[in-house]
Amino acid sequence: MKIKAIPTEAQEQKALFEWAEWAKRKYPELALMYHIPNEARRSYALGREMKAQGLRSGVPDICLPVPRGGYGALYIEMKRREDSRLSDNQRGWINGLNRAGNRAVVCKGWEAARQEIETYLNL
Repeated sequence: MKIKAIPTEAQEQKALFEWAEWAKRKYPELALMYHIPNEARRSYALGREMKAQGLRSGVPDICLPVPRGGYGALYIEMKRREDSRLSDNQRGWINGLNRAGNRAVVCKGWEAARQEIETYLNL
């Protein structure tokens, strides 16, 4: 029996940014899209220092700081296609960002994120 490999969140995110690099011809705004690196394991000392500098647990992985359709920006919490779930902190950030006038969503897999970005940019 063959076991199906599920891409990691990092692999999904890399695929999304590879697509974005190619798609900048159609959507130049993608040049502004960036990753918020808050998921890495760190030493206690480095984690404490980064928190002092503004690191916040639960912030979505990706930001596209381009207003569209009445939203201020698009935030994406990237998840694996299977076997993934939101933490309470992530849920809180998504809800707060949406209340603040942004579009914040969860996308399972890079294709879902690509569709969300294209829909957003075409608002």
